[in-house]
Amino acid sequence: MAARLLAHEVSDLCLGKPPLKSLSTSATVRHALAALNSTHETHISLWTCNHQNHHSFFDRPIISPCRCVGKISMVDIICYLCRQDSLTSPSAALDSPVSVLLSPDSAAVVRHVEPATSLVEAIDLIINGAQNLVVPISSRTTMNSKRKQNLQNGISIAPTTHSGGEEFCWLTQDDVIRFLLSSIALFSPTAAYSVEALGIIDSEILSVNYHSPASAALEAITASLADQTSVAVVDDDGILIGEISPFTLAYCDESVAMAIATLSAGDLMAYIDCGGPPEDIIRLVETRLKERGLTRLLDEFSPYSSSDDESSQSPVTVKSGRLSRSSSYSARITRMAEAIVCYPGSSLVAVMIQAIAHRVSYVWVIEEDCSVVGIVRFSGMLEVFREHLERMMS
Repeated sequence: MAARLLAHEVSDLCLGKPPLKSLSTSATVRHALAALNSTHETHISLWTCNHQNHHSFFDRPIISPCRCVGKISMVDIICYLCRQDSLTSPSAALDSPVSVLLSPDSAAVVRHVEPATSLVEAIDLIINGAQNLVVPISSRTTMNSKRKQNLQNGISIAPTTHSGGEEFCWLTQDDVIRFLLSSIALFSPTAAYSVEALGIIDSEILSVNYHSPASAALEAITASLADQTSVAVVDDDGILIGEISPFTLAYCDESVAMAIATLSAGDLMAYIDCGGPPEDIIRLVETRLKERGLTRLLDEFSPYSSSDDESSQSPVTVKSGRLSRSSSYSARITRMAEAIVCYPGSSLVAVMIQAIAHRVSYVWVIEEDCSVVGIVRFSGMLEVFREHLERMMS
């Protein structure tokens, strides 16, 4: 059984994975926003090639190499729009090149690998900082007239076929953890040890006080996105109240930038929570933006839309459809501002299952009084599994 596990390649983890949807580095932030709002996926890959020009794609071969150089999410756009220059001139911010959203270490975050790359090699890459492993897969997409029209409109909402007819998927930490969980018996008794005994509780956390301005957490939100963690919202005694998680923000729309600019951290949690932003908080955001002379934001990113159609009336409806009080809201969005927690004595396998069930890559560790001890990340779990695999190979 151990030999079979060690023999697995990344191609085995790609079975059933959908082809990546991509955006060119020549696109703008506005293009990226439109692409994200047109899909239920939380990230879009950014590539050096440009297949948005249908004449190039259909009429002649494209010989330039296609490389994925990063990934972008709604959180990247929200944090970018929260910058002071973006708040005062949102239209200019949207027309900036999409490259402004990339982090300096984006090349290390997204790595190209071959299908024959071993599972152990993939784990090593993730431990060393890779978040997404880009893998070529057999082309399964047929270009139809609707997709051609989408490409002509410059919005990539369909899987992209690159040079040579290749399509790609990517593997995440979550994919590898799920795969290892399916063979968890091979990691006995390690998987039954507590996270405290395994030494994988990281006490260095990102946090913000419940009453502090949400804008004070902006740097921490950006860091948590890069680290694939979250920002703890605590009271004056260090008690965990909730969190501001990139995994939740990724399902919101761009109007959240206005909430971050005007609300407290506690009110922001209510704004992004699973039920959608309360109407009174939306009105508060509007009022404070007007007081600060930031009416251009209201013109560019109205946080709700109205309709004369009685069947569509609702207290709050976000225009992009990513976050609303529609009947399908709970089916699309399952993340809330309530933090996912465990205790120092929780077993590794229990914490893995918690994280996977809630679609996050971390779990907060607290004491019985809800004071924060630290955080357990997928990367820390993978280090434990990697050591166990090393013993298997010796």
